[in-house]
Amino acid sequence: MAAYHAYFNNCMIQRIQSIWLLIAAVFAFLTIRFSFFSGNQNIGAAVTKTFVALNAASNFTLLLLTIAEAVAAIVVIFLYKDRKRQMMVTGAIAAVSIINIVLYFAESKHFIPGEGKLDLTAAFVFVIPVFLLLALRAIWKDEQLVKSADRLR
Repeated sequence: MAAYHAYFNNCMIQRIQSIWLLIAAVFAFLTIRFSFFSGNQNIGAAVTKTFVALNAASNFTLLLLTIAEAVAAIVVIFLYKDRKRQMMVTGAIAAVSIINIVLYFAESKHFIPGEGKLDLTAAFVFVIPVFLLLALRAIWKDEQLVKSADRLR
């Protein structure tokens, strides 16, 4: 029973950063399906207006970065024994997430001005770096707690 209790005290699921990272991954996967921006675009040589919804699946670079950040957020959960590496990778994922937001806005410039709008589901893109920063903060607090416990020994 003591081994069971010791395992679950050190288990990655009980750490709040695991939850933040999992939520960030879920939102990243949701951005593949749900739109960030929607409106009319001029398509083709005949300059035909077409209503288009911009999501991660509509652009290869956005799709690649979104899948990379979602998978990396899940993988970094399992680096719980190496907090320094976990902090470094989480910071890198947050940077990729911010680059992803910049790319979304760059892609939204291809729409006809005044005939497009930011969708409500665009919030998914904006909360990903927030959850990653919350995870980064929790990992840093864990690291400080371990350092203070080591000083007491």
